[in-house]
Amino acid sequence: MSEMLLHDSAEKHVTGKSVYINDILINERLLTGRVVYSPHAHALIKSFDLTEARNLKGVHAVLSYKDIPGENQMGPVFHDEPCLAQEKVNCIGQAVFIIAAENEEIAMKAEKLIKVEYEALESILEIETAIEKGKLIAPPRKIETGNPDEVLKNATNIIKGILKTGAQEHWYLETQSCLSIPGESNEMNVFASSQNPNETQAIVAEVLGIAKNEVVVEVRRMGGAFGGKETQGNHVAAWSALLARATDRPVKIHLFRDDDQKITGKRHRFVSEYEIAYDNNGKILAYTVDLNCDAGCAADLSMAILERAMLHSDSSYYIPNMRVIGKAWYTNLPSNTAYRGFGGPQGMAVIENAVDMIARKLKKDPDEIRKINFYGVDTCNVTHYGEKVENNRLFIMHEQIHEMSEYKKRREEIKKFNNENEFYKKGISLAPVKFGISFTTAFLNQAGALVNIYTDGTVIVNHGGTEMGQGLHTKIQHIAASELGINPHKVKVNATNTSKVPNASATAASSGSDINGMAVKNAVDILKSRLTEVVLMEFNASNPQNPSKAEHIEFENDIIFDTEYPQRKIDFTEIIKKAYLHQVSLSAAGFYKTPDIHFNRETGKGKPFHYFAFGMAVSEVMIDTLTGRHQLLRTDILNDVGTSLNAAIDIGQIQGAFIQGVGWVTTEDMKWDEKGNLLNHSPDTYKIPTIQDIPAIFNVKLLEGYPNDKAIRKSKAVGEPPFMLAFSVWLAIKDAISAVADHKEEPWFVLPSTNENILLAIEKLRRKKMV
Repeated sequence: MSEMLLHDSAEKHVTGKSVYINDILINERLLTGRVVYSPHAHALIKSFDLTEARNLKGVHAVLSYKDIPGENQMGPVFHDEPCLAQEKVNCIGQAVFIIAAENEEIAMKAEKLIKVEYEALESILEIETAIEKGKLIAPPRKIETGNPDEVLKNATNIIKGILKTGAQEHWYLETQSCLSIPGESNEMNVFASSQNPNETQAIVAEVLGIAKNEVVVEVRRMGGAFGGKETQGNHVAAWSALLARATDRPVKIHLFRDDDQKITGKRHRFVSEYEIAYDNNGKILAYTVDLNCDAGCAADLSMAILERAMLHSDSSYYIPNMRVIGKAWYTNLPSNTAYRGFGGPQGMAVIENAVDMIARKLKKDPDEIRKINFYGVDTCNVTHYGEKVENNRLFIMHEQIHEMSEYKKRREEIKKFNNENEFYKKGISLAPVKFGISFTTAFLNQAGALVNIYTDGTVIVNHGGTEMGQGLHTKIQHIAASELGINPHKVKVNATNTSKVPNASATAASSGSDINGMAVKNAVDILKSRLTEVVLMEFNASNPQNPSKAEHIEFENDIIFDTEYPQRKIDFTEIIKKAYLHQVSLSAAGFYKTPDIHFNRETGKGKPFHYFAFGMAVSEVMIDTLTGRHQLLRTDILNDVGTSLNAAIDIGQIQGAFIQGVGWVTTEDMKWDEKGNLLNHSPDTYKIPTIQDIPAIFNVKLLEGYPNDKAIRKSKAVGEPPFMLAFSVWLAIKDAISAVADHKEEPWFVLPSTNENILLAIEKLRRKKMV
């Protein structure tokens, strides 16, 4: 089982044979769905008339909220998000009407024939305005340990500040898409681009007013998601299903890129106010932070995202006296939603910036301040929410990343370069990551699987996780093959389907391999137990004097053998045929729930995470102080994935997450005007990272020799933790800016550090020098 499997879709992607929703062939009855959305951030719907649009030739349905047979809701947690606007609209991009027509051109003509009268209302577009008006979307939450107020009151060294962190567009290559095909009676078959087929099933059933067993949702693959299809893939599914039901014909909705960006929610903007006390060595004594997030116009997953931000506000540091308060605020923007890291980056950015400020105040290297504040191994290892940081890898990784990156040597070289160059400045920074793995909503930590073995010895696996390019199906294929002891090419992982594996959790929280892999193992263990009985019958029929025992039966290399009597062996395919003749079931359902995790939201204490994943990165940048342009010269990453399930896929995930994080901290600056219009809603105005943003030297290594006994085959999650390694780039830019004033002044700093913001920070420093 040592063979490294290629990504499940690698060849299909290259040859163009991968089937996405837009590639599914449907007959001539297929209709095109179109969403008509609000042009106002906040307005009353005074009246509307759909008559002309409905009468246009080629139009088969134009629906409003009045035409929804079930519940006009698609809120995933709280029912505060209408499927179609009723009486008023709460953001630009909110769906008001949906159209089914024979092609897109006709649908667009129909949209222009809709008559609707709006009365504009006052809107809230900034967190500060929401705070001023007291527009909380839910009650605040608090986590506290020690006595931070007392320590802050008596501390000698204190830093106070406010940090703003920006929004981020998911920019998945495949925009939000869904194909709904009506079946017999109430049946609805939904081919969705969704990270959460079970929730999509529930939302579709609710809006159609039918039972869940009438709705089958299938996901073969997504062209990216990054959290943007955890809840908001449900929207297009609900709209297409409503149109399919109204027309009794297949309907596909595939959003145009600009519409997708206008309609969907983003990573939550945060405004965070903090105060931190530290001693003369840089040891953190107390820390308080108020995290204020922009929820948008509906709750979506904002409270869970805010909670994870609160849980990760410590980053990698032991802080004995700490309080974090989280508040989610209502604004008239599309409901913000899950995004890789799920609030973790926003919570960690504040403390990482504060640690950097401490170092500058004490005229020390920030790396030194980080190291002395790391969680301890045997002591100083309990988080502010009461969970012990077990199997701490921070110190061994710090040692290895220093050697790998030649940090100290390069720090001296950079100092020399900066002294010799007036208009170009270099900076370097080390960023650690400690990221908790599990859904913080405890009951979501469960998974199911269905494993079928056919009489030719081939295997098909169904599980509740979804493939969005991250290689989950490839890892599941490896897990199933390894547990059965057969060649991986005998195993096929099927499309995720709610009729095969019910009630599955979203593929999110970096837990896809962990929980679904364990569910597959559970199913395989059941099958192996049944097969072992057949093997014992075969072996012992000719060896009654020295019978084989179940505990000595092994499955390996397509052979089943007795470790005590190695000459007794049988081919896997042969035993499958015999099991069938003996009327032994070759199908098993598996299940897994993550053990021993809990969290009390009232007390802010518990053990919300099954384990922690660790990582470290060192990045070096150079900035042009006249233009604000930066170059990412080199990044070294060391990441903890336990015993890797697939090193190539894991390294690809680390590289991808890091570069996506680089986008968030540098180039991806979302802009809205005073009316709530998103100004950069297209590929030519919204700058995601390109090949020019990848480090010129990019080294990625996996930490070796540290298996994780708490997850499938001793592995660790890899999807989200590397995103926050991009703080090494953000803070390296700050280090370079700081060099303009010989590191004597604290630079003004925000996230993202765009060219414009870099220039502003430099200008502020130069003005201080002149004074």
